[in-house]
Amino acid sequence: MPPEEAHRVSVHIEKLLAERGMTLTELSARVGITLANLSNLKNGHARAIRFSTLTALCDALQCQPGDLFTVEPDS
Repeated sequence: MPPEEAHRVSVHIEKLLAERGMTLTELSARVGITLANLSNLKNGHARAIRFSTLTALCDALQCQPGDLFTVEPDS
């Protein structure tokens, strides 16, 4: 198996939660994914995300996918 490649995607869940006065636990309940998986996503440790999860996050946070993620410039 080849080594895992580093990615340049930044996740902005923490910022969106703060702007909405919502906790990660509340978001987890609304979206229907475990707190551990949501924490992995928030901290940039997830390797993939399902479209159904992305849709649920956008619905719960009332945002667009581009509000959740940005790609950092290549260094």
